[in-house]
Amino acid sequence: MIELKKLTKSFAHAYRGLKVSIKEEQNLRIELVFCFIALSMGIYFQLVPLEWIILVITIALVIGAELFNTSLEKLVDLASPDLHPLAKKAKDAAAAAVFIFSFMAVLVGLYLFIPKILSHNLF
Repeated sequence: MIELKKLTKSFAHAYRGLKVSIKEEQNLRIELVFCFIALSMGIYFQLVPLEWIILVITIALVIGAELFNTSLEKLVDLASPDLHPLAKKAKDAAAAAVFIFSFMAVLVGLYLFIPKILSHNLF
């Protein structure tokens, strides 16, 4: 059986981690703005269920990647407070992962929204 107290604590830790990350991480805030824009466009253009699934999964991947990147950066800073070439490589690789997820999210957004924008004669 699930221990309710333990589960509640887990959710509280996750909420606190998200709150702190939003407060401290500029890139996460920028990504959340784009998330809001994409969701608003989804509502405006009345995405079908499969398009919503694609959009929401894409958003979750970018936000999740950013949170993993933030976590790795904090751990690297803790483990190696002085500059170290391996620490830099680890942080750069994590940042590159977020970049790849974000780039793919842009492509997904273009795939989902360009046809709808063109069919609505918005330009």
